[in-house]
Amino acid sequence: MSILLPNMAEFDTISELEEEEEEEEEEEEEEAAATSSSSPSSPSSSSASGPDDDEEDEEEEEALEAPPPPRVVSEEHLRRYAPDPVLVRGAGHITVFGLSNKFDTEFPSILTGKVAPEEFKTSIGRVNACLKKALPINVKWLLCGCLCCCCTLGCSLWPVICLNKRTRRSIQKLLEWENNRLYHKLALHWKLTKRKCETSNMMEYVILIEFVPKYPIFRPD
Repeated sequence: MSILLPNMAEFDTISELEEEEEEEEEEEEEEAAATSSSSPSSPSSSSASGPDDDEEDEEEEEALEAPPPPRVVSEEHLRRYAPDPVLVRGAGHITVFGLSNKFDTEFPSILTGKVAPEEFKTSIGRVNACLKKALPINVKWLLCGCLCCCCTLGCSLWPVICLNKRTRRSIQKLLEWENNRLYHKLALHWKLTKRKCETSNMMEYVILIEFVPKYPIFRPD
C-alpha cells in the first residue's frame, strides 16, 4: 500500500489538470462563439447607417443648391391695385325699368391708350342700335299695361317685364361677343350692371368697363 499511495496522488493531480484544461477550452469556445455572433451584426448596422447618412447629406446639398420658390401674387392683390372701372351711363330721354334707350358715346379719358376711340364708339353704337330696336316696343306695351293695370290687377305689366328682360339679355350677349372679339385682348371687360342714379336713389342699368389684371408669366398652375 505504501508503494501505491504516491501513484494515486500523481493520478489525482493529473486528472485535476486535465479537468482545468477542458474548462478553459470550453470558456474559449464560448467567447469565440459570442464574438462570431456579434461581429456580423456590426457590419450590417454600419452598412445600414451608411446609405442613410449619404442620403441626408445629398438632401441637404440639394436644399442649399435649389433656388427659392417664386413669389405667388394672388388675384385679389392684383385686383386691388387695378384702376377703378369706367361707368357709361344712359343718356337717352326714355327709361323703361331702369334701362335707358341710349348710352353716352363720349370717349372716357381714362381709356386713352387702352382702346381706340373709334372702337369704343363702334361698340356703344351697336348697343344703342339694339336698344333703339327693342325699347319702342317695350314702351308701347308699357302704356297698354298701365291703362289695363286696374282691370288686370297688374298682370298686364308682365309682358313689359319679360320684354325688358329679353332686351337686357341681348345686350349682355352683345357685350360678351365684344369682349371675346377685342376687349379681353386689351385687358378690358365690358358688362351690363345696375347702379344707383347720380341724381336720385333709383337704380339704373349702366355699362361697366373693368380693367382685367395682368397675371405674371411665371405664375405656377
